[in-house]
Amino acid sequence: MKYFAIRPVRNISFELEEGIKSVINHIRKEGHTVYDPLEDTNQNDMTGLRICKDNRQAIKNADVVLFIWDGNSQGCLFDLGMAFAFGKNIITIDGYIPNATSQKSFQNMVREWEHENN
Repeated sequence: MKYFAIRPVRNISFELEEGIKSVINHIRKEGHTVYDPLEDTNQNDMTGLRICKDNRQAIKNADVVLFIWDGNSQGCLFDLGMAFAFGKNIITIDGYIPNATSQKSFQNMVREWEHENN
């Protein structure tokens, strides 16, 4: 199975980066491929347009999307919209998205989307 990891790339803590690597490595050890934008998308882009196009193609090619979000990354939300538009199944990892809220929020929507696909 091919995964695309929607995940923060910039301005994240060492602990979060290590956690993300651990999740991705676990999936890879199960025999799946994981497209990690930090590793697989050239991040040298002054405006971000090429990065978005590269990620769009990788999301399109993926069987499933892994959503890891720190509650801050705008790039994650942009990629999330593309995954939604492509109708991709999504997987979240407890502890790697913000807690549910009592009102509308991306984290609530993503959990419902994940539940709808399973």
